Amino acid sequence: MFDALSPQRRRLALGAAAVVLLLIMTIAVIAVVRVTASSVHPVPQTEPGPVLLVPGYGGNLQSLQPLVTALRSAGRIAVMVEPVGDGTGDLRVQARHLAEVAARVREDAGAASVDVIGYSAGGVVARLWVRDDGGAKVARRVLTLGSPHHGSSQAALGAEFAGGCAAACEQLIPDSDLLRRLNAGDETPAGPLWSTVRSTSDQVVTPVDSAALSGAINIVVQDVCPGSTTAHGDLPSSPVVLAALGSVLGAEMPRAPSDVAC
Repeated sequence: MFDALSPQRRRLALGAAAVVLLLIMTIAVIAVVRVTASSVHPVPQTEPGPVLLVPGYGGNLQSLQPLVTALRSAGRIAVMVEPVGDGTGDLRVQARHLAEVAARVREDAGAASVDVIGYSAGGVVARLWVRDDGGAKVARRVLTLGSPHHGSSQAALGAEFAGGCAAACEQLIPDSDLLRRLNAGDETPAGPLWSTVRSTSDQVVTPVDSAALSGAINIVVQDVCPGSTTAHGDLPSSPVVLAALGSVLGAEMPRAPSDVAC
């Protein structure tokens, strides 16, 4: 290839080729380092730790009480995550708060991991925590209940009629900047195992399929209890959801519950 070139041009061509080869090797090494640095080593799946419960828009902790009671009756440590402010502020701030609570609870319990249940907007907070605030390294399971992962038309209507709404409401409008970023690429990134529950009778998170995630075990209440009319506010006390606490958050691999007393 280089035989027809003069000695000087041959040296220049060989030098240029060497520089190109060096650049290619450098880029390859950087890529490998980035992949290695960003890889997540999941926590042990057979060792259930404390369960953190994240409330929905407005931060109503009382709505989580049926879940707390069921978990504690089963011998699990259950901790409700207090909302930041009135629970309607920036979901990213709430995710950082969840990270602080998770660290404290793990230390207090001496646990390697935590499970997280996010109700309604709390499920979006849990996803932000896993993706952006270190949750991928400490979350074993994430279960979301009626969460507007792809937004809710009700949030859009509220913002339209009121001329705008609180930060979390704006972020839950379909195709918001926050949701576009959160749903770009892998909706269920490596780290925890993901599950969702939704009800076809939900009239708060609409369309109801917004509560499903690609890559998760997606449970529909009516698939388990065909006659159910479970509304959005009923999800934390739904027999299907309460049964899922064992089938999804236990030591076995997550699955939809069976033999539910509908």
